[in-house]
Amino acid sequence: MRTAWRALGSLAILAWAGAVPDWGQVAIEARNHGAAPERGPRPNIRVDAPLVLIPVTVCDPLNRPVTGLEKEHFRVFDNKVEQTLTHFSMEDEPLAVGLVFDTSGSMGTKLRKSRMAAGAFFQTANPDDEFFLVQFNDTPRLTVPITRDTEEIQTQLAFTEAKGRTALLDAIYLSIHELKKANRQRKALLIISDGGDNSSRYTENELRNLVREGDLLIYAIGIYEPLSVRGRSAEEMSGPSLLADLAEQTGGRHFAVDNLNELPDIAAKIGVELRNRYVLGFAPTNPLRDGRYHKLHVKLVPPRGLPPLRVFWRLGYYAPGE
Repeated sequence: MRTAWRALGSLAILAWAGAVPDWGQVAIEARNHGAAPERGPRPNIRVDAPLVLIPVTVCDPLNRPVTGLEKEHFRVFDNKVEQTLTHFSMEDEPLAVGLVFDTSGSMGTKLRKSRMAAGAFFQTANPDDEFFLVQFNDTPRLTVPITRDTEEIQTQLAFTEAKGRTALLDAIYLSIHELKKANRQRKALLIISDGGDNSSRYTENELRNLVREGDLLIYAIGIYEPLSVRGRSAEEMSGPSLLADLAEQTGGRHFAVDNLNELPDIAAKIGVELRNRYVLGFAPTNPLRDGRYHKLHVKLVPPRGLPPLRVFWRLGYYAPGE
């Protein structure tokens, strides 16, 4: 179901009832799974020359998705040149989500809450969503192929043991390619891990290029040791920046966690956020088919009287080649 707190006319801030802490006064609305969603531009960034579509998330100071904004509240820049928005929508269409789950040795005491986080995320699912599970330690493994049965994934997680090293980059690489097999247009990865990579064949640059070329969102929950803990490896020290960079490239988000009890709530927030994104579309003023990477910037011009809002969007796209 979806819960909505109405403020300032049409503005709505959404939360997940029962899975997220009490954030204030809310009113509960039932979601009608049988009704067909309003159709508009698909909410994944892509270039259908000369159209560019960008998924955008707006959050309030408590990390709740903000809906109810209109086209005039957004400005988009392509390589620093402002564009005219020709498409604007907000949709809740079926998703394909890959759960990338760390089972390396350092996850031992963190596995139980991590499993609970996966369960909280699946509670936000729609019946037509698709999921798969990639687990990784020394190497990544596709343990549950694409399915609508979230119970199958949770059953697999229940028998997970923590051991070995951390092939995080290889696991993300495998998951991106698995996403290409999904039937859903909207695609995302949810990564749950406790540190950096120390066992992958692929490099950060190789993976970053693959992510830039892809049509997906990356959300990462990082369970890190406190900075005061001595003896952390260089890979563990770089873990937060690695996951944060990959998520930012796609317009997703990285959540650093130091309290295991927060894991289920954060996972539920991610599930809600994935289903409450704006889609901004424009025809580039300079539609060259040069195959180059174009940097995007989205500026929010919110209605008066709102608290400070944060905006998340994919940082760029590759133009079509000749």
